[in-house]
Amino acid sequence: MLKKKVAMLLAVAMVAATVVGCGGGDAKTDAPADDTKTDAPADDAAADDGADDAAADDGADDAAADEGADDAAADEGSAGGTIKVGIINNDPNESGYRTANDKDLKAMFTAENGYEATFQYSMKNDEQIAYAQNMITEGVDYLLLSAADTAGWGGVLEDAQAAGTEVILFDRVIDASEDMYAASIVSDMDEEGNKAVTWLEGQGLDSYNIIHLQGVMGAAAQQGRTKALDEKVKAEPDKWKLVVQQTAEWNAEKAQQIVQSVIDSGEDFNVIYAENDDMAKGAVAALDAANIEHGVDKKVIVMGFDCNKWALEELKKGAWNYDGQCNPFQAKYIDDVIKSLEKGEEIAEKTIIMEEKGFDAKEITDDDIEKYGI
Repeated sequence: MLKKKVAMLLAVAMVAATVVGCGGGDAKTDAPADDTKTDAPADDAAADDGADDAAADDGADDAAADEGADDAAADEGSAGGTIKVGIINNDPNESGYRTANDKDLKAMFTAENGYEATFQYSMKNDEQIAYAQNMITEGVDYLLLSAADTAGWGGVLEDAQAAGTEVILFDRVIDASEDMYAASIVSDMDEEGNKAVTWLEGQGLDSYNIIHLQGVMGAAAQQGRTKALDEKVKAEPDKWKLVVQQTAEWNAEKAQQIVQSVIDSGEDFNVIYAENDDMAKGAVAALDAANIEHGVDKKVIVMGFDCNKWALEELKKGAWNYDGQCNPFQAKYIDDVIKSLEKGEEIAEKTIIMEEKGFDAKEITDDDIEKYGI
C-alpha cells in the first residue's frame, strides 16, 4: 500500500510539471510578434517563425502531457490492480493441519481474486528468512508468514518496512513488536496447551507418567503445547512425571521410534501427550505392536492436536482420548485485512485469535467430526 501511494504521488507531480511547461510555451508565442520592428518583411518572417515555434512547443508540451497522463493512469491501474503476495509456510506434508492450511491459502490467493501469489515452504527458519528477503527484494506488496521459529525475524521486518511491504503473520506468532507487522491471524497455542492439560488433570489418575512427544523445537505450537505441561509437572512433581520428553518433529515414524524405545526399556507409562495427530498416530502404532491397550478406559491415555478427521474418528471409536483443535482456515481473515489496508483503513483488531475447541472421546459426535475435522 505504501509503495502504491508513492507511485501515485510521483505521477501527480509529473502531471503538475507538465501544466507549467504548457504555460511556458504560450509565453514564447508572444515574444516574436514585435510590432515595433521597422523592417516589415523581417517582422513577418519573425512572426512566421514564432508561430512555427509556438506550434512546435505546443505539440511537444501536448505530447509530454499525454505521456504524464498515461503514466498517471498506469500507476492508478497498479494501485487498483493485481496485489502481489509472497507466502511463506511450513511444509504442507508436515501434517494434515498444514495440508489443509496450504489448500485454504491457495484457494484464496488466486488471479481470479486479484492476487499474484508466490509460495515458498520450509521447516527451517534460516531458509524461510532467505525466502522472505528475496520476496521483499522482488517487490511483493504483502508478505504472509507462518514462521518455523519464533526468533530471528527482526532483520526481515526492518527490511519489509523500509521497502513498504506489509507483513501479516498467520498460524504462528514471532518474537517481535506489534508495530513491526500489519496483523496477526493465529491460534492461541498457550491456550491449546492449557485446555489439554486441564482435561488431562480432570481424568483423576493417581499418577501421571507421561511420554511427551514434542513438535519442531522453537515453533510457536511446540512452545505453547509444551509450556502448560511443563508448568504442571513442575507444580506437582510427586504426581506428574515426564518419562521422556523428546521432539519427534511432528513426524509419525520418529514418534513411533521414541515410544518403542520406552517400551523396550520397561519403564512404566500411562499417558501419550503428542503435540500433533501424526505423532499420536505413530505412538499408537508402537503401542499396538506391543499389544498395549489404549484409549477410553484402557491402560494408556492418548492425546493429540489438530483435529484431523481421521484422528477424530479414532476418538469416536474410543482408541484415542483427547484431541485439541488447531484451526487452519485463516485465508479469509487475511484477505479481509488486505482489503482494509488497500482502502487505507486502520486494522481494528491487530491480533485475531482463531476460535478452537478440545474434544473428549466420551463426548464427541458425528456432527463434530463432520464440522471440525480437517
